[in-house]
Amino acid sequence: MNINTLTGRRDFIKMLSIGGASLASADLWANSLIKKGNIKIGYSAITWGGKDEQAMTDLSGLGFKGIQLRANTFAPYRNKVSELKDALIKNNLTLAMFSSGNVEIDPAKFESTVDTHVAHASFVKALGGSALQLTNSLRPKDRAPSVEELKKLAQVMNEIGKQTADQGVQAVYHNHMNQLGETPEEVDVIVQAMDPRYIKLLLDIAHYKQGGGEPQEAVLKYKNIIHSLHLKDTKPAETKSGYKFVELGQGRVDVPAVFASLDKIKFKGWAVIELDGVPDPEKSPLICAEINKKYITETLKYPL
Repeated sequence: MNINTLTGRRDFIKMLSIGGASLASADLWANSLIKKGNIKIGYSAITWGGKDEQAMTDLSGLGFKGIQLRANTFAPYRNKVSELKDALIKNNLTLAMFSSGNVEIDPAKFESTVDTHVAHASFVKALGGSALQLTNSLRPKDRAPSVEELKKLAQVMNEIGKQTADQGVQAVYHNHMNQLGETPEEVDVIVQAMDPRYIKLLLDIAHYKQGGGEPQEAVLKYKNIIHSLHLKDTKPAETKSGYKFVELGQGRVDVPAVFASLDKIKFKGWAVIELDGVPDPEKSPLICAEINKKYITETLKYPL
C-alpha cells in the first residue's frame, strides 16, 4: 500500500465522519421540530370582530391550522352546522377552542347557565371540536371577590364540565382581567376548587401577567390541570385601564420563558394566539396575525 492510497483512505474516512456528524445534527434538528410540534399553535377569530369567514381565510392563508371561534357563531349556524364545518374544512382549520361565554354564579340562574354551555358543547362536537372556554364577567366593581364567590364559580364550572364531558367536550376555565380570577391568588382559589376530572385550565399568559403573576411559573404550578393557553402580550398604555394587550414580543410577557416551561412539563395541546382587537388603529387583524406568526416562527423558531 502506498502512502497516497493510505492518505486517500484516511481522507475518505474523515469525510464519512463529517458526513455522519452532519446527519446526526440534522436528526437532532428534526427531532427538535417534532418535539416542538407537540404544541399546536392556533389563532382566535375575535380580532376580526365577528367577520369569521374573513378570519378563516386570512388565518388559513398564513398557514395556521387551528382557530378559536366564539359564541356569536352559535345562533346563525346552530341549525346549519354543516355550512360552518365545511368552511373550516375548506380552509384546512380545526376548531381548536370555542368561547362559550359567561358562567353565572347566581343560584337562580344555575340551570339556564349549565344548559347554555351544554348546548354550546353539542355545537362544538358537531363542528369537530373538543373544547370550550368558560369565563365570568361578574367581578364586583367596588371590592375584590370573596373566596366563596370564587369557589362558587368553580362549583358551577364543575357541573358544566361534567355534562359536557358526556359529549366528549372538555370545559376549560379562562383566567381574565376584570373578572373572577384576575389575580394569581384568585386564580389559585378557583383552580384548587375545580374538579380536574371535569374542568381544566386555559392559561392566558397576558391576563396572568397583567394580574400580577408570572405565566412561566403558572405553567409549572398548574402542570397537572393546564389544558391550553392563550398567547398574547401586555404593556403599559395611556388607556382607562393603564395597559393594553399587544402582539407577542411587544410587551412585558417573557414568552420564551413560557415556552421553556411548556417544554419542561412536556405540554401537548393548543396554544391559541388571541387579541381582543387590533392594538393600534393603523393595523388590521391580518397585520397583527402576521406579526404574531413572525414572532412564533422566526423569534421562537417554532413551526405552525
